[in-house]
Amino acid sequence: MLRRAAAAAVVVLAGVLVPAAHADGGQTGGICEGTALTITVCASDGGAGPGAGGGTAAAPAGTSGGSSTPSCTYTKLEPQPPPDNAYWKGHDRSEEGAVYGVHCPGQQGARTVWIADGKAPAAAPVIDPEALARRAAASMRLDGPKVAGPRAAGTYVVGMPMWMWATPSTSTFGPVSASATAGGVTVTATAEVTRVRWSMGDGATVTCRGPGTPYRKSREVTESPDCGHLYERPSYEEPDGRYRGTATSTWTITWSAPALGDGGTFTETRQTPFTVDVREVQVVNTR
Repeated sequence: MLRRAAAAAVVVLAGVLVPAAHADGGQTGGICEGTALTITVCASDGGAGPGAGGGTAAAPAGTSGGSSTPSCTYTKLEPQPPPDNAYWKGHDRSEEGAVYGVHCPGQQGARTVWIADGKAPAAAPVIDPEALARRAAASMRLDGPKVAGPRAAGTYVVGMPMWMWATPSTSTFGPVSASATAGGVTVTATAEVTRVRWSMGDGATVTCRGPGTPYRKSREVTESPDCGHLYERPSYEEPDGRYRGTATSTWTITWSAPALGDGGTFTETRQTPFTVDVREVQVVNTR
């Protein structure tokens, strides 16, 4: 993948990505459940490219339309990639040009661009696909778990197995997809919850790989098959007589940029609070 290429320099938006269009809720909303979203972002590259001599070149700061944005540096890769490498962007090695690594101050990642000999980079900016992926993710509706158990109105007993579960939906567990386009590069991102970490309020934490299994009376006193806890002391001494916990979901966002042969993942978290009233059972001896 391009991001791991040792020969390429760091990558590249000299300008700031700005959403130009949103759908299904606007910039402050999310997307409708079960739908996909496409957004368009604008980007600019304030740097100039290498001349006929190749090597490393950078335009002085402030020379691109009076902008003070630091310029990008283009470094010719030595040696050049193999003929079948995706870095050639569809160009043939017989063409008069070369593959350059791109470095822009303050940006992370590794990118390359093919530039014809004696030419400046194409007018289209060199795009950081992960930045686009994060823009796409920011336009999704990614909520915290909708906690169904333990119920706020319920009463639970010390030493009895507790079942924890959340009601799954597209906005709380996914999958949710969105795409973003800039400079001719389209990035598609898909988000899905991969785990939920329950902080139970008594110092214990439980990590579950899914929403958990809903409890049914027919199951009687049994442990949850995938997401449970057992309180060892009552919550009398806690504020309001309840344990205060949180359920934190980890959303894993997987993205791909086919035009660049690139892709990757990153995570985001969302949190939902809950309370638990835990009591002791008093046994009275009638003899």
